[in-house]
Amino acid sequence: MLIIGPPGSGKGTQAELISGRLGVVALSTGDIFRANVKGNTPLGLEAGNYLDAGDFVPDNVTNKMVRERLNEPDVDSGFVLDGYPRTVSQVDYLERTLAAKGQKLDVILQLTAGDDELVARMLRRAKESERSDDNEVVIRHRLDLYREQTEAVVAQYARRGILRKVPGTGCVGEVTAHALNALGSVVGAY
Repeated sequence: MLIIGPPGSGKGTQAELISGRLGVVALSTGDIFRANVKGNTPLGLEAGNYLDAGDFVPDNVTNKMVRERLNEPDVDSGFVLDGYPRTVSQVDYLERTLAAKGQKLDVILQLTAGDDELVARMLRRAKESERSDDNEVVIRHRLDLYREQTEAVVAQYARRGILRKVPGTGCVGEVTAHALNALGSVVGAY
């Protein structure tokens, strides 16, 4: 399963809650990036420059990081992926990576929220967690990039009939309830 939505829409929170409900691991691309940056891995050093500018990390770097994580044994029984794929070429790469393992995405959950709400959330998060990659200019740039690149991913999954849209506003529990309801029979499969 993949959770997709603009920055600040609650993907990470919902990925953790839903993965717990399904008994599978939550995989956050942001966490994968930050772990590589903090660990000063070659991929992390390369990714850090893009993250600090608010840009998407290039596909070749992102793909390698995600592939490494997807090849760990804890994802063999399923996962909730948060923050990837963000581009159409990443969709193709992810599908090839999963197919090589005999896996595929069953459902895509899209969280939606307005820009003003997203900016306010991310500014609060930046203040609370002291994240250098979250200030208003960078946040608005990331929202623009989302619209330019990631909405094509959303459209591709919608055409396949595996996209479920859920409002990402309201309290966390309400969003989770809406998400689980939207997932319907997929949740029952786990």
